[in-house]
Amino acid sequence: MQAIISDVHSNLEAFQAALDDIKRRGVSDIICLGDLVGYGPDPCPCIDLAAEFRLCILGNHEEAVLFEAQTQGFNPRATGAVKWTAKQFDMLGDDREANARRWDFMGAMPRIYSGNGTLLVHGSPSDPTREYIYTTDVRNPNKMERIFSQVEHLCFVGHTHVPGIWTEDMTYRSPEELDYVYRITANKTIINVGSVGQPRDNDPRACYVLFDGTMVRFIKVKYDVEATVRKIYAVKELDRSLGDRLREGR
Repeated sequence: MQAIISDVHSNLEAFQAALDDIKRRGVSDIICLGDLVGYGPDPCPCIDLAAEFRLCILGNHEEAVLFEAQTQGFNPRATGAVKWTAKQFDMLGDDREANARRWDFMGAMPRIYSGNGTLLVHGSPSDPTREYIYTTDVRNPNKMERIFSQVEHLCFVGHTHVPGIWTEDMTYRSPEELDYVYRITANKTIINVGSVGQPRDNDPRACYVLFDGTMVRFIKVKYDVEATVRKIYAVKELDRSLGDRLREGR
């Protein structure tokens, strides 16, 4: 059994709640699909927790922290958060040894991983860190056919912060429509695992999936949203709206 998470976005309270839930279920194999950092107030401890995982894929926010020129297309709130996040990994301060390990960890993240017919990316097979696969893309057959042509069987993604399942017959289903369980078939399937730290499906709970090779189960976990909101408010470089949105999961 594996736990697959994504889009923690420096939200330590949500991350710890998800990890506690994973541990309670007896799962130790954890994979992250990127964006451990960005938007939130606790990038360093989130990176440190994820350093213990078997695999972490590069997200567009790690890419932006590593290569500042990669903030094209980011809105001002996201750009401001990236710049503040990069400063937390200062190599001239007292934490330089720990920060060196954090830079090395982010720099070693692969953009894509594949094995046994399963593809792992942050965004999409076409553009692993940047392209979004939206729920409405089932009405864009050219895009979806292009994406599915690069999928052998299964593809796990994050990036949109909205969990769900796409199948090659141009069908999208939300976790609620699936009663939170999807049984793997022979059809090509794309699974968005949702977001731990900044959900955008109008549900403020942290979201991740469990995967055992035959079934995907979507898990939602409550956490102390207000604790994260207060931390965001306390950092002047982080837009207060980044905290406000957590209350509604948007």
